[in-house]
Amino acid sequence: MTKLILQSLKLTLVFTVLTGLAYPLLVTGIAQACFRHQANGSFEVRKGQILGSSLLAQKFESQRYFWPRPSASDFGAVPSGASNLGPTSQAQQSNVTARIDTFRSAHAIPKGTPVPSDMVFQSGSGLDPHISPESALLQVHRVASARKVAESTLTVLVAQATELPQFGFLGEPRVNVLLLNLALDR
Repeated sequence: MTKLILQSLKLTLVFTVLTGLAYPLLVTGIAQACFRHQANGSFEVRKGQILGSSLLAQKFESQRYFWPRPSASDFGAVPSGASNLGPTSQAQQSNVTARIDTFRSAHAIPKGTPVPSDMVFQSGSGLDPHISPESALLQVHRVASARKVAESTLTVLVAQATELPQFGFLGEPRVNVLLLNLALDR
C-alpha cells in the first residue's frame, strides 16, 4: 500500500514539474523567440507611450477618426462578450435600428441604402479590432470633412491598411481600425 502511495506521489510530482513548469516555460520561450510582438500583447507604442493593442478594438467616437464596430462590453476587455440577444429580441431589433439610423445620419447615407453589417452588429467578443473595407470607405467622407483632408488621400490610406485574407483564402479582407487611425494621425 505504501509503495503505491509513493509511486502516486512521485508521478504527481513529475507531472506537476513537466506540465506546470517545464511546458509553460518552453512555450513562453518559443513565443518570445519567434513571436515577441504578439506574445507581449501586440501593443502599438509611439514615443514610449502605449496607445493600444492591435488585437483589441478601441473606442473611437470622434468625427476625426474611423469608428469600430459596436461592442456589447463598451470595449472593456474584462467583461468582453456578446450581448446574448437573439434575432427575435425586441431590444436587439431596437439596438440595430438605432445603429443603422446613427450610421446613416453621420455618413449621409440615403434611407434604403444598406449599411454594412459589421457597423450594425456586435462581434462575438465585443473586441473585434477589424471592420470591412466597405465600412471604412463609407466613413472616408465624414473623416475627411472633420480633418479637412482630401477624400482621395484617405481612400489610399484605407487601401494601404486593408489586410488580405490570411494565407490568401482564410476569412475576408479587413481593416484594423486602431492601425488605420494611428496612420491617420501620422
